[in-house]
Amino acid sequence: MFELIEPAVSIVIAGLLAGSGVRSWRSKNPVVKWGGVGLAVLASVIAVSISVLLTLGLCKLHARSAPGVDLKVEGTAEQIRRGQAISDSFCGGCHTRTDTLTGGMDVGKEISLPIGSFIAPNLTPAGQLPRWSDGDIFRAIRNAVDPDGRWLVIMSYTNAGKLSDEDTKAVIAYLRSLPAAGEKTISPPDRLTPLGIAMLGAGMLPTGKPVSTARVTAPPRAPTSQYGEYLISYQDCRECHGKDLTGGRPGQLAPLGPDLNVVKGWKFQEFVATMRTGVDPNGHALGNQMPWRPIGRMEDEDLRAVYEYLTHLPAA
Repeated sequence: MFELIEPAVSIVIAGLLAGSGVRSWRSKNPVVKWGGVGLAVLASVIAVSISVLLTLGLCKLHARSAPGVDLKVEGTAEQIRRGQAISDSFCGGCHTRTDTLTGGMDVGKEISLPIGSFIAPNLTPAGQLPRWSDGDIFRAIRNAVDPDGRWLVIMSYTNAGKLSDEDTKAVIAYLRSLPAAGEKTISPPDRLTPLGIAMLGAGMLPTGKPVSTARVTAPPRAPTSQYGEYLISYQDCRECHGKDLTGGRPGQLAPLGPDLNVVKGWKFQEFVATMRTGVDPNGHALGNQMPWRPIGRMEDEDLRAVYEYLTHLPAA
């Protein structure tokens, strides 16, 4: 309801400006007459355009939907172990600021424009998940829609939906095993500013990865290029480093990442050391926006798979 105030205010302002133009038209002074009318028309067009963009943005903000999922995860020891490995190396990049997966980080502060506040929720039982079913969590991970039908904006920009069905279930099992910790995060966690809503309406912000109901499978877990490609697919590397991993492009929402063909000149142990210390073989410190800490928590076998994939990239 309150979201409609902003476009309504823009319409009211446009009306007031139009009235000002009419008063200027009645003036006998030609400078006041034509200057006032011109300024009033220009300002009215701007105000109406803003209102239209805000309205379109609000429509897009509430347009995302995904079917519910009927699911009950067993929560085996193997699932919990696998889920922890994925959460430590992927989910923790946003959801762990102090304690494990207690959330609280505002991802919006990492974006150059003030488009909104995006608070990573607390994923322990101290947060909202106890009232979510396993199917609700699966839908949130796969399609970025919460149990109330709200669009999880930042979640939809990630590649979490490319986690295999079995790995997604493993993450759910791990989340269910966690003890309550930290504090509750705000609801809803994602709040776009008027600028963000207008940019969304203008098509300047993405509407998220497409909703999918298809089954997702992973190749056999092994230190191979094939499995490395799967790990890269959900790790969001392409959001910063480009779709071919040859470097980001100006204008992208995510930070600009370098060409990952550079890894071809590193030994495997140098790659591992880079991911676990944040310093590459040339002594260059990786930026804070590079999630090397969670990636560095991968087991050696998984890092070997990523290394194999990166060192066999097609020549740029």
